[in-house]
Amino acid sequence: MASANLREELDCSTCLSPYTDPVMLRCGHNFCRFCIGHVLDTQDESGVYSCPDCREEFQERPALMRNIALRKVTEKFLFTPPHMENGVFCTYCVDSPVPAVRSCLHCEASLCDKHLSVHSKSPEHVLCDPSTSLEKRKCSVHKKILEYYCTEDAACICVYCSVEEHREHRVELLNEASEKKKRKLRNVLQKCITKINDTEEKGQSLEEQRTKAQEQAVEKAERVTYLCTNIRRQVDDLEEKVLSEISRQEMEELLSLFILIQKLKRKKDELSRKMRHIEELCNMTDPLTVLQEPDTGDLCDPEEEGGDEDTGGHDKQPHDGDDVDVSVISYSLHKLCDVISGIRSGIYVVIPADILLDESTAGNNLRISDDLKTATWTEEKQKRPETAERFKEYQVMGMEVLTSGRHYWDVKISRSGRWSVGMCYPTITRRGGQSVLGYNKKSWCLWRYNNNQYSVIHNSKVILLPHKISSDRVRICLDYDLGQLSFYELCDPIRHLHTFITAFSEPLRAALHVYKGSIKILEESRNWKKLSFMI
Repeated sequence: MASANLREELDCSTCLSPYTDPVMLRCGHNFCRFCIGHVLDTQDESGVYSCPDCREEFQERPALMRNIALRKVTEKFLFTPPHMENGVFCTYCVDSPVPAVRSCLHCEASLCDKHLSVHSKSPEHVLCDPSTSLEKRKCSVHKKILEYYCTEDAACICVYCSVEEHREHRVELLNEASEKKKRKLRNVLQKCITKINDTEEKGQSLEEQRTKAQEQAVEKAERVTYLCTNIRRQVDDLEEKVLSEISRQEMEELLSLFILIQKLKRKKDELSRKMRHIEELCNMTDPLTVLQEPDTGDLCDPEEEGGDEDTGGHDKQPHDGDDVDVSVISYSLHKLCDVISGIRSGIYVVIPADILLDESTAGNNLRISDDLKTATWTEEKQKRPETAERFKEYQVMGMEVLTSGRHYWDVKISRSGRWSVGMCYPTITRRGGQSVLGYNKKSWCLWRYNNNQYSVIHNSKVILLPHKISSDRVRICLDYDLGQLSFYELCDPIRHLHTFITAFSEPLRAALHVYKGSIKILEESRNWKKLSFMI
């Protein structure tokens, strides 16, 4: 209590904080130099100065006298050694407060090193860390020291409690119970540390995947931009070449037509001249003159006029618009087709997987079509031999084994029954609940339930899809190297359903599960036109 009272006396009445550079007025009251200076500054205008505590007035601004003793006490009280910063002082050091190092529960006192020696020699004096609330360490009923711990009631008790209401309970010494709890807490702490490390590793892995996905997206965008730029450049070159060829053919045709027109014009002029001469002969009255003129009848006969010579030996008519030479244009269009084919091979790097069902793995409740493309549930069991490779009931795997690259395959699904479609490791078990697609670590699938609900499942973790599938076609896309297995609904436009992200550790095979329905694997030739979503 003495230390608490002393602590209050070291606070400035103005700022309510420990004194900083304390000074004293003539009336004897102390203040921080800054605090009292600020108060006196505000009193300068009125010319009347007074003490903030006792209100004693001064005719002139009072001089401030440093209180060196108070300053030393304040510094000694506030700046205690690090191991004595609990604010508890020795109960017996009243005149000059000394920080306590231990508390005695028996004496209800806090002790410094000097007064501790006497209490340390007696076993009755139970010592603990310095505390200002020793009452909390005593039983509220018997006012005795709490020495035991009841494990059944999880309560700290005194010796009287242990022989009365806790008589038949399991009781431990306080220190022993504390150590047990500490061991449990250390185990919990270690588990928390392990989980934090695992979380950080997973977070780092996801960050790496995110960075990789961003880099791949940038790379794909750059590739598409390059390909489209190349398309535009080649198309522009082809357009320029075709237009140039059309212009050249046009000039050539116009020149040919101009020459023919000039020849025809000269022929017309010659015929007009001969016509005028013949008319003159026809108008003559002198028979002798007419008869003495050379015979000119052959000049008017087109068949005898040497038309081939006049027209350069061409009997055919000039070219019309439909006879333009298209060889260069046709070649250019073929080049354009080659460009498009090259671009398609650059973009559509996904390989359509030719999936055939492996009948040796089909359960005897599945009927496999002759082309190995359709699996249909049947109530009548098929008479196939029981082997280690065969599933027990409703499942079948594909023959093709995928170990790298990007692949896809499409299925036509039934609108009734229960089915699942996906991929699995060839080492998946063939019997029991662990063999069902999605309910193990070795398979990933899209499920349809009888109530027309859909979900994706892996390792028994079910993720419900927020919407129903309206189309009867589903696409399964695999990027083995990137560790992605995606499901799409083949509607217009194509809708992404879900993508599993993992690191594949084994080869993969297609897998189907069919109950009261059927699934058909579609031919790959029908699927090329809808690959753009994989870019």
